[in-house]
Amino acid sequence: MYELIILSLLMYAPLHGYLIAKITNDMIGPWAKVSNGTMYPLLARLEKEGLIQVSSEGNEHQHGDRQLRSFMITDSGQKRFHNLMMDTTSNPGEYQRFFRFKVPHLALIKPTERLHLLDHYINYCQTHILYTKNEAEDMVQETSAQKYDMAPIRLEATLDVIGHMANQWQAELEWTKQLREKEIARGITAEKSV
Repeated sequence: MYELIILSLLMYAPLHGYLIAKITNDMIGPWAKVSNGTMYPLLARLEKEGLIQVSSEGNEHQHGDRQLRSFMITDSGQKRFHNLMMDTTSNPGEYQRFFRFKVPHLALIKPTERLHLLDHYINYCQTHILYTKNEAEDMVQETSAQKYDMAPIRLEATLDVIGHMANQWQAELEWTKQLREKEIARGITAEKSV
């Protein structure tokens, strides 16, 4: 996740490590924070792998007594960014979180790729909605068939939580459908202007 964030930020302009860490923390906050002990070794690894390099411009910044190094993305880093953007199979349990970090940078990939990612996430949301609704129905059926010895209050509270989760996925689905509609409209507008 941090690698995607760093590379996506550097797709726009060189940035110094301190600013990369601040923006990353703003994106993942308010409770999760990336420490300097995580960020700077990651920047060093990305630099060692040839995905980023120290920028010759913009290295005149100071933070306290320290000289700040600015980083820029390399051609290999741009390829890695693209691969991370298009990856829909890694971390399936956390893909919702990854997708939210991808959305601000969709403009950096081809229109067909944007639609692919949006369609994939629509399917991902629909799968979660179907799963939660089926689990709730199964729980009601199994409780009424006495397979579970669940007190009515506990069953009601559990079903309420499951319903809440389904509603959250429904909201994600609607949001993604809106993103897709905007993308389709942009494509139609671009075709008319050609």
